[in-house]
Amino acid sequence: MQSEQRNFILAIVLSGLILFGWSAVASYWFPTAKAPVVKIEGGKTTPLPAPGTPPAVAKAAATQSRAQVIAASPRLPIRNARITGSLNLKGARIDDLVLTTYRETTKKDSANVRLLSPQGSPQSYFASFDWMASGIAVPDADTVWTADRRELTPTSPVTLRWDNGQGQLFVLKISVDDLYMFTVDQRVANTSAAPIVARPYAVVNRAEKPTDPDNWVAHIGPMMAVGGSVNYDIDYAYLTATKPFFWDNILGYNAVPGVNTKNGLGGWLGFGDKYWLTALAPKGAARVDAAFRADGSSYQADLTRAPVTIAPGRAAGVTTDFFAGAKQINALDAYEAKGIPLFGKAIDWGWFEVFEKPLFHFLHWLFGIIGNFGLAIMALTVVIRGIMFPIAQKQFASMAAMRVVQPKMKAIQDRFKDDKARQQKEIMELYKTEKINPLAGCLPIFIQMPIFFALYKVLMLTIEMRHQPFVGWIHDLASPDPLTPLNLFGLLPFTPPAIIAIGVLPIILGVTMYIQFKLNPPPTDPVQAQMFSIMPWVLMFVMAPFAAGLQLYWATSNILTIAQQKWLYSKYPGLKNSPAAPTVA
Repeated sequence: MQSEQRNFILAIVLSGLILFGWSAVASYWFPTAKAPVVKIEGGKTTPLPAPGTPPAVAKAAATQSRAQVIAASPRLPIRNARITGSLNLKGARIDDLVLTTYRETTKKDSANVRLLSPQGSPQSYFASFDWMASGIAVPDADTVWTADRRELTPTSPVTLRWDNGQGQLFVLKISVDDLYMFTVDQRVANTSAAPIVARPYAVVNRAEKPTDPDNWVAHIGPMMAVGGSVNYDIDYAYLTATKPFFWDNILGYNAVPGVNTKNGLGGWLGFGDKYWLTALAPKGAARVDAAFRADGSSYQADLTRAPVTIAPGRAAGVTTDFFAGAKQINALDAYEAKGIPLFGKAIDWGWFEVFEKPLFHFLHWLFGIIGNFGLAIMALTVVIRGIMFPIAQKQFASMAAMRVVQPKMKAIQDRFKDDKARQQKEIMELYKTEKINPLAGCLPIFIQMPIFFALYKVLMLTIEMRHQPFVGWIHDLASPDPLTPLNLFGLLPFTPPAIIAIGVLPIILGVTMYIQFKLNPPPTDPVQAQMFSIMPWVLMFVMAPFAAGLQLYWATSNILTIAQQKWLYSKYPGLKNSPAAPTVA
């Protein structure tokens, strides 16, 4: 029927918009989701008055191996239960850091993830904490500091000192917690006979972009949360751009190329990869100038504080937190609770955070009970289908009622075939008289899509899902199913192109969806019949590059739907024999 065809197509279009287009729509219609951060009165920024200028971006071209660079400078070890590395006493840089609880791949002999590397080595990435001043010598990248300890651990903070020989003593007290947070107390004592004016700043510098792409699902790149709002709009291209990109107005982006600075109270800024993060955060509600800069292929995030005047015999300083580690949800939320505003937003949850975070916590709780993330996803699917079951019953009841009034609808369509407005009015009156909701059949789709998208983002963004095995060949539920019949399930020595490398789980998904549709008689409308016949196989290819955990969820949902359809058809036998029975969403 024409009305059914319109409803069916409407459901498909709206579902597609929900699944694939919401981020762009939300960024345009709900600007609070991507609040303007970098645009400041006329596109200009007003820096705090201070001696000197903000630090230039450090060139970080690789000239030696990492081991050679590390061996060439005095260092002291850094160690806790989750990280290991060293603090460079030349320049007082945190520039050597390995995450000991994460590996690069799922192979047993895979190296641990390296996050920070010293300048001059491949993939240079480091943090430093310095001062700007006029008329006095300040520490720089070549300054060799003196340490009071031989190791930096959670129970052993380190104090670094450097005397400029002009009456100023610079001090850095560095501590690290049990996770990934360093706290750096920068101080300068003035023992000269005259006052000085100095301005503290902190820098994170990286030499290369991450391999993870920045896309509509999650922002990868510079991230800033200063003055009470979060900005995901600046990417690496914006740091060197001189004019807006053509898609900015279309997508509603608020970033202004070439203007990458904001001043405000508190917050944080840094570089976010898919699973890893480096971020600088001023302790307390301090006023800061936050900036991103670039020079060639080197990128910099810096926090600059207000200048301080230090009288003779006095000292002054600031404290900055530096996060360098994995974007663990509970850890980020805990740091936010301890005073770093919006730190949990370092994970780009997007508009559906209200679904995603509860879904993550529930899935993680199931994993804690079951001990296998694949089984936890299957258990989550059972729970979701259980919640959806009453809605599916109402859907079937509504569709059964629709079938009962089909002869009356056909009579109205024949009677007013030349008057479409009157035809629609009479049909709506019929729905009202018979107490039928024609959109009831679409309701499960609309409810299921936010859940599906939320699970997709949970699997894509949360490091807790990274490298989680299921059974047999599936060693990482956050990656696509690697086993495909195109190379005889790995027996042939070649890897098929990703676009056709259909794994086992996508095949199961397609077959179960085909069975699900076949349980119903084919629709009388030829367009619907054609769409039903090809949809399972199209979705099989569409879903193949997605995370195996998402494929597992959908395939399990299909199997439960097949069982649900059989039960509901036994309850509504007339619906089974009708010419165009619905499919449970």
